[in-house]
Amino acid sequence: MSVPRSDLFAAALLASLAGGAPAAPERVVSLNVCTDQLAWLLAPDTLIAVSQLADDPRISAYAGEMAEVPQTAGSAEEIVLIEPDLVLAGTFTTRATVQMLERLGYRVERFAPITSLDEATRNMARMSEVLGREEEAAEMIRKFEKRRAALETGGTGKRALLYHAQGRTSGTGTLTADLLRAAGLANVAEEVDLPAGGRLSLEEAVMTDPDLILVAEPYEGFAWATELTRHPALEATGALTELGGGADWTCETPRLLDAVNALKEASE
Repeated sequence: MSVPRSDLFAAALLASLAGGAPAAPERVVSLNVCTDQLAWLLAPDTLIAVSQLADDPRISAYAGEMAEVPQTAGSAEEIVLIEPDLVLAGTFTTRATVQMLERLGYRVERFAPITSLDEATRNMARMSEVLGREEEAAEMIRKFEKRRAALETGGTGKRALLYHAQGRTSGTGTLTADLLRAAGLANVAEEVDLPAGGRLSLEEAVMTDPDLILVAEPYEGFAWATELTRHPALEATGALTELGGGADWTCETPRLLDAVNALKEASE
């Protein structure tokens, strides 16, 4: 009999308690919108500063809850003055700051962007070890995997094209591709062998004849980059569907499953 993924993660997390890990940090600074959210979910009492994107609802799924957390512009000088015992960062953000802090001897933990739901749970587990909150994360992962299993049953098998600004889409090896898979949808971008960030012209998008053309809710104001996703040719297909909640789609939090649920509802 196979062992549920949630049980394996929980066992690994609890086992780490005996592994001589560093003392749980008490003053944590986060420089990345994804580490902002995951640290807030697991150890909100330790956060002394988060990134300036933490309270932006277009990007942060927990913007409202984090609105009162102090923010940092991300300079090394500012961070040194507030004396953290742990700094969380992404692998591609604030590189100069991160390198300076490491040279000064600060503990810095970097988290790479995720490309799948499996990577999301691995980052949850790693963050719990970094923060010393293994038991909290074990429960989070257990609930996540239970809901994930329920969402991944069924599905319509419809062909879906996620169409972003400037005609970009989400092909092989992307988190969005994995969310489509979890929702039981076929990814048109993978059918035409597009990589992450690949582009389809308006004509190509229409000619692929998807059952669903999924576009994000637009930002306020006018932008040429997003006008393509509102083109009458897409509307004429009858497949155009607007998805809200764009902040749910990016970071390794339980809200990823809200994105999967939204995809399933759009395909029904």
